[in-house]
This record gives sequence, structure tokens and C-alpha cells, in this order.
Amino acid sequence: MPQHTSSPRRSPRLPRLLLGALLAGALLPAWAADLRIGLSSDVTSLDPHFVNIAPNIAFSDHIFDTLVKSDAKGKLVPGLAESWRALSPTTWEFKLRQGVVFSDGTPLTAEDVVFSLDRPATIQNSPGPFTSYTNQIVKKEAIDAHTVHLHTASAYGPLPLDLISIYVVSKKAAENATTEDFNTGKALIGTGPFKFAAFRKGESIEVTRNERHWGKRPEWDKVSFRILASGAPRLSALLAGDVDVIENVPAADLARLKTNSQVTLAQHTTWRTLFWQLDQFRDQSPFVTDHAGKPLDKNPLKDLRVRQAISKAINRQALVDRSLEGLAVPASNINAPGIFGYNDAIKVDAYDPEGARKLLAEAGYPDGFSLTIHGTNNRYINDEQVVQTVAQFLNRVGIRTKVDTQPVATYFGKARAHEYSFALLGWGSLAADFTLRSIAGTPNPDTGWGTWNWGKYSNPKVDELVAGALAAVEPAERERLAREAAGVALTDLAVIPSHHQLATWALRKGFAYDGRIDEFTFAHEIRSVR
Repeated sequence: MPQHTSSPRRSPRLPRLLLGALLAGALLPAWAADLRIGLSSDVTSLDPHFVNIAPNIAFSDHIFDTLVKSDAKGKLVPGLAESWRALSPTTWEFKLRQGVVFSDGTPLTAEDVVFSLDRPATIQNSPGPFTSYTNQIVKKEAIDAHTVHLHTASAYGPLPLDLISIYVVSKKAAENATTEDFNTGKALIGTGPFKFAAFRKGESIEVTRNERHWGKRPEWDKVSFRILASGAPRLSALLAGDVDVIENVPAADLARLKTNSQVTLAQHTTWRTLFWQLDQFRDQSPFVTDHAGKPLDKNPLKDLRVRQAISKAINRQALVDRSLEGLAVPASNINAPGIFGYNDAIKVDAYDPEGARKLLAEAGYPDGFSLTIHGTNNRYINDEQVVQTVAQFLNRVGIRTKVDTQPVATYFGKARAHEYSFALLGWGSLAADFTLRSIAGTPNPDTGWGTWNWGKYSNPKVDELVAGALAAVEPAERERLAREAAGVALTDLAVIPSHHQLATWALRKGFAYDGRIDEFTFAHEIRSVR
């Protein structure tokens, strides 16, 4: 493929005669900077409150802002709110920045914030609503033009974290707007670094710089996003010079790209942690048998010694190096390093096949047992290879293991229906207590706990600590409780951590990006280099 080796394009606009230039007897040309990004997933709607999926959220950040933002490493930083504090366990105050205006020149006020927090509940037929981030708020008050008070029914510490997902729209532009009005650009009025220019659904989106943006001025006058869902065409577009940056670089092409002097790779550990969920509630598990194929009298996965043996049987570094081609790091926690509540005291379980055999024998399985493990084959990096490799490790310690991988569309429904005994899941969150509530909390449909706890693990101590963390409005106390909860859950092997994925971007020479823990591609964080 031909490769373009030039720096970012700067195409001359019509020159303007400035007074100083006239006096100097010279013309000063202005220059325009364009950026073209190849996205790996379709942006299905430009309405920031319609569907809670990553590609749509990542694009929304170009047009809109949130009260609280997360930086590239997942730390909470001020957004439209310059500060926030808990006035009481159930009342939070957010102070808005002064002088912020929407792209049409309308000033931002507390009324826009209240409207934006109310709006997700009014969206009809959303396939993935944002209401999980707003349901905790029982009352919203615009105290003055730049002060908002939010009330919760009970003490709730993670409210600022919830608000990184709710984009603030213009009440003036959106009050009577439909989702289609956002898709056409009519209601797409925000305070973000860019303004809407064009949207061809399933193909491309174009934005231009918002000169009224309150924050750091983005380098790019115009940004074009192309939807290139397949890895090969996305990479070809980069190498041909048709795009400047691509996300989700195909793993098989990394070695070749590393030797290409016209391409730069950017990598970042992501919030996505992969782990194994084990059936810990049934006395007889559907995919656990003796070596003759007969159901066992008791479920070995309920025995901590068996779970410890399985963890020790997995050579995580070899898994990362071979099956994942270096695109991950071994995991000890249920969240990635740097995430709120990450527990540094928990170490990656050392590969110890002999120790695994001893634990199996102590648990009453000196000859092991038979097991079928399940996973996806189109959701995570090299996920099918990961499942196959783990099966090989288990076979080596006497657990005769079969593999069944399925497309994600089939897999998740069956996994959530508890049809499997041992299943792979990837999870991303910016707080350990959030993750533990969903993954290790005792399932309760009335409270929403344990919604992704496929193995129905239950530990009252974990529940108590997680509930305490979620109720703590002091960040230090909340994180202390979250770390303690993670320690209890992972010592008990509520799940078996596998690895933290790396996200990879490829950029043409002349462009740079540091990457983000949330895997998002933000044009306003991409820069030109010489």
C-alpha cells in the first residue's frame, strides 16, 4: 500500500490582509488543520441521552461536556462543574464554571443542568438507557444560575462518578427536540470542543472547532470520523493515508506496524478486566462431571481450594505473551491498576501447577474432574485463543477441560441465565465498588445488585463493605472500604482474575496520542508533532 509520509495537512485558506501585514507590506496566510479518524464501531445516534454504549459516548464528548469528567487515567476532574462537595450524606452541591456558553452563544445555567439530568428518563424506546446514572437523584434544585443541589434518598458517595456519563445539553435547543433532531444537528448544541457539521449514519461524522469552547482550544479546525468496523479495511485506510488515526489495531498486524517508520503506535492499559465466573450456587453444576461424564455428587467449584487450584494452574504471563500477543497485563484485581479502589496488596497468583494438584487432592479430587469452559469468540482481544489456552493449563493439572466459544449475541444471554459452570467475562468501570456491586454482590433484583454475577457468589462481608463504600461521601473512606471489599472478595476468589486488556491506536507519522484507560478516541487529545 502507498504510504503518506507528510506531517498533518495544513491547507491554505483565502489570505486576509491584516493592518499589521499591510504596514509591513506582506500577506499573512492563515492555515487550516484537519484530522481524519477511523473508528472501529458505529455511532448509532448523536443524541447523548439515547443509548448508553461506548461508541456513542465517545463521540458525545466532542460536542458536549459533563459536570464531572474523567482524565486519561480515570481520575475525576472538573468539567462544567468547577467544584463539588457533599453538604450532607444526601445532598451534593455543584458549582458551575462562570462564563461558559453553548456553541450558539447561549449562556450555560443551572437550568440546563437540571433539564439534562431529567431528560434521560423521558427518552422513549431506548435500547440502553442512561437512567442508572440518574435514578439515585430524587430532587434537583437550581439554587442560582451557577449552583445546583442534587438530593439522594440515602447516602450515596459515587454520585460525582455517575455524572461523568450525563452530558449537559442546551434546554433552549433540546426542550422539545426528538432524538432525530439531534441526528440532523438541529438540537446538537453543546459546550464541547467541537460543533456538528455533518452525519452520514453508518459512514461518517464531521465536526468543526467550537471557537466558543471554555476549555483548551483543540488543534483541529475540522475532524472527520469514518466508520471502519472491520480491522483490515481500517488498517488499509491508515496505510493508504486516507485516515490519520485508527483505534483497535488488529493484534495480528502489530509486529509489522512496529517496524514501519511511518506509523506510531500508542497503547494504554484499559479499564477492561477479564476474569472467570464460576458456578458457586448449585450443588450439581451442568458442565462439571467425573471423567466418565457422570454428574458429581457435589459441585467442586464451591470449594475455595478448587478455585485456588484453578487460579494457580493458569500461567497468566504466558497467556499474555502468546495468546494475547502482548496486548494485556496479568490481573490480580477485578479492576485495572489506577482505578478507584484498586488494591495493591493483592498480587497476581503465581503459576504453580504442582501446588494446584495438591489443592485438588486436599479438596478430594486427586484425579481431578471434567469441565467445559465457555467464552466468547468475537468480543475481546483474541478471546477464543484465551479460552483454548486456559483449557490447556487446566488439563495439565488433571482437570480435563473442553471448550465451547460462541458469538457474544448468543453467549451473554445464556451466561446471564446461569447456563454455564465456568465462563469468561470482561468488565470496565472506574470504581471497584461499582464493579463489586455488579459482579460479586449477592444477586437481588429489587436493589440491582449482582446483575452480572453469573455464578451467584454470595458473601455477606463483601456486601457489607461494598454497601459501606457506596454510602461513604468522603472519597478517602469510600476508597478504603472499596479496597477492603476487593481484598475479601478476591481472597475468596469470587471470580478468578485473568488479565487487563491494552488498547492500541495507530497514527501516521506527524500525529501523537497518549491513549485513555476508557479506550475512547478523543480528537481534542490528539496532537500534531514534528
